Amino acid sequence: MTNAACVLRHSRKLRNAQNILRDKPVILARWFSKEAFPSNNTGDDLSKIRQHGNLHGKKDGRFFGGNPRAFSSSAKDVNIFMISRTTRGNSVTGSVFSSPFLGSKVSFRRGFSTSDLPPHQELGMPSLSPTMTEGNIARWLKKEGDKLTPGEVLCEVETDKATVEMECMEEGYLAKIVHGDGAKDIKVGEAIAITVEDEDDIAKFKDFKPSASGSADEAKSPEPTPPKNEVAEPVCPPKKMDSKVEKAPPQSGDRVFASPLARKLAEDNNIPLSSIKGTGPDGSIVKADIEDYLASGKKGASSPATKAQGAPAMTTLDYSDLPVSQIRKITASRLLLSKQTIPHYYLTVDTCVDKLMDLRSQLNSLQESSGGKRISINDLVIKACALALRKVPQCNSSWTNDYIRQYHNVNINVAVQTDNGLFVPVVRDADKKGLSTISEEVKHLATKAKENSLKPEDYEGGTFTVSNLGGPFGVKQFCAIINPPQSGILAVGSAEKRVVPGAGADQYKFASYMAVTLSCDHRVIDGAIGAEWLKAFKGYIENPESMLL
Repeated sequence: MTNAACVLRHSRKLRNAQNILRDKPVILARWFSKEAFPSNNTGDDLSKIRQHGNLHGKKDGRFFGGNPRAFSSSAKDVNIFMISRTTRGNSVTGSVFSSPFLGSKVSFRRGFSTSDLPPHQELGMPSLSPTMTEGNIARWLKKEGDKLTPGEVLCEVETDKATVEMECMEEGYLAKIVHGDGAKDIKVGEAIAITVEDEDDIAKFKDFKPSASGSADEAKSPEPTPPKNEVAEPVCPPKKMDSKVEKAPPQSGDRVFASPLARKLAEDNNIPLSSIKGTGPDGSIVKADIEDYLASGKKGASSPATKAQGAPAMTTLDYSDLPVSQIRKITASRLLLSKQTIPHYYLTVDTCVDKLMDLRSQLNSLQESSGGKRISINDLVIKACALALRKVPQCNSSWTNDYIRQYHNVNINVAVQTDNGLFVPVVRDADKKGLSTISEEVKHLATKAKENSLKPEDYEGGTFTVSNLGGPFGVKQFCAIINPPQSGILAVGSAEKRVVPGAGADQYKFASYMAVTLSCDHRVIDGAIGAEWLKAFKGYIENPESMLL
């Protein structure tokens, strides 16, 4: 209560009210909390004290001076944490001041104790990336009943880009795991676990279920019944309900109204709904009508007529429905957004890679002798891209609605295909790093991507992307989709030997050429700028010694 005491001592309106800290700490805590309200079933409530105009121990000490909301409104933006106190044998709780929470973007929600449950904390699904709206629980590293200390890993969360470890922020005990291993599509902020401070309180949360806040808002209202065109009909004598006719009466717009279950049953038994008269509300077809139709044996009579009409027979397809991972969902949504909102255009150029391959052979000989890792063609391509971006910085930019943001760092994302989906880890400041460093970073990031252990800092902050389907897959040439918010991506094809004509009629030579295609955002990169970047890139590839300068 130290912070609350400071507020009282330095407030001119409250300077005569400090005894409340000694006598009414729980009630004061309720008034400091923006989520709690004065209790209605306690006889020593602060509201009653305020109505009498004095505090306990003070005969004429006015509490709020005619402004009953002055105290509570002064603390409405202060972060709170839970405390527990025993009063007259009953456990009660309130909220007191604490310093602002400066941890990660983990959602915490404190619960007040009741007659059944002690004070507890609901841990929500954290927001671990700017685009994350929901996540999956890969696995729990702690089990119910385990003691928690700050910094320990609670569980692994599968985000929209990678699998990230969720750390514990406070001491306590893991009382309840709401969503177990493999739980999917958990909204950000939704409770995934319950923690308590006392070990004795763990058993009380065995059957605990968090309250589903906002479920009523998310529930879809039933679809309204389509309006029926009322037509005056002559009064007829009542007919027997069990007598069915082959043809239903004409309905407005030739639409047949039937319940979903009746439609499904008719579809499974290949029954045309138009041959059944409904006995449901407003003449709609219900399940009983389909069952009576099947029982009457009329299905066999309608089958020849159906075949006589020459309707093609339904062929069943053999297929499997595969679950969609979180990374696949976000990849699909981002690429769809890219193609729908970014005006793509493509520039392709052939580059001679003979000198590049010779230089690579020389460098790998040095690497092997020194114990370093081999340098790949893709490492040289990344270096050439970075240097070309430094020479043509207009391509190292992003579009916003109000301005074009040009980056001073050259961070290259490298597309890596894994069994879990497509990842794009980033090599930061690639223009300032040597080929050996780039090679080691790419191999390390690719390994982490295949192990599904990339951290947010491993893939965020890229300014340009390289996608290579040539070396691993032998693709000759392709066009890649821009990775927003970037404005360019380079698609690298495979190298192939070609016959190059010489100066004379009978003169020719063989050379290896590699096709590369630059995808550009036309809002940021004009055609001439894109061509200038490709020219710079081609110069580095065909004269690789210049990259070492």
